[in-house]
Amino acid sequence: MSADNVKGLVLALSSSAFIGASFIIKKMGLKKAGASGVRAGVGGYSYLYEPLWWAGMITMILGEVANFAAYAFAPAILVTPLGAVSIIISAALAHIILRESLHIFGVLGCVLCVVGSTTIVLHAPQEREIDSVKEVWDLATEPAFLCYATIVIAAILVLTFFYIPQYGQTHVMFYVGVCSLVGSLSVMGVKALGIALKLTFSGINQLIYPQTWAFTIAVLICVVTQMNYLNKALDTFNTAVVSPVYYVMFTSLTILASVIMFKDWDRQDPTQIVTELCGFVIIISGTFLLHKTKDMADGGTLCLALRLPKHADENGFTYEGIPLKCQESSRSP
Repeated sequence: MSADNVKGLVLALSSSAFIGASFIIKKMGLKKAGASGVRAGVGGYSYLYEPLWWAGMITMILGEVANFAAYAFAPAILVTPLGAVSIIISAALAHIILRESLHIFGVLGCVLCVVGSTTIVLHAPQEREIDSVKEVWDLATEPAFLCYATIVIAAILVLTFFYIPQYGQTHVMFYVGVCSLVGSLSVMGVKALGIALKLTFSGINQLIYPQTWAFTIAVLICVVTQMNYLNKALDTFNTAVVSPVYYVMFTSLTILASVIMFKDWDRQDPTQIVTELCGFVIIISGTFLLHKTKDMADGGTLCLALRLPKHADENGFTYEGIPLKCQESSRSP
């Protein structure tokens, strides 16, 4: 690995640690705010007055700053999949703090995430040499990426105005889908800004170019949109579902966007590309296993439900989510 890739790796791992912890802290703040005000999942903003939620936001900001810096040194194919570490941290903390049980197969899922991440790290491409933010702008305005951006924006509008009003409270894929689609564009903007700042600090001022500020505005719009829908998803659904589903969708779309815009795979041979894809499939398998076994009790069987609205059990106790095990009666006839 090059020196820049090593810097990007360290920053990405630090980012994952902060972001994984922030999911739990924000979840605690959202639950506390929802107990005394209108929940974020139904359009409330009482969490803005909750210090615990702000502590989670600060932790997430620290993680995003580290992530921002990582994109300036390493390609998105290396940085983005390392978000799997945040899932492991989030799952462990959810088990300890939120009492969201972690089954033994969930631990296996965490191990798979580590293996997949290691595979990608060892075969990641070198960062593309860019001498000006204008080069990034040229890449962003090529027909292939403009086509991708147009499709993404159209999908976001359809989800926001047609599907979320009807199904947002019952299907996790819609809130998370908007976050992931917007996120794939925001990462490209973040990478452009990271490169611009990296060049500026090295003595080649990029702040004089309008393209730098155009990327800045785009990133701000994307980040605000992501935070809004991520809050809704976290408040409505179990953290154990939101984290892995968001990771898989966001990472897949970000890698696709990076391949289209920065042409990462042009600098690799087929063996490296296939190995990276295998590593990513291993990560997806790990997150899927972690997700499906998150609330599985010993001896239980799995079901395929992704919807996790809050409801009460037969004894009247309120809990979050449809259990990820199919309910089977253990009583004798």
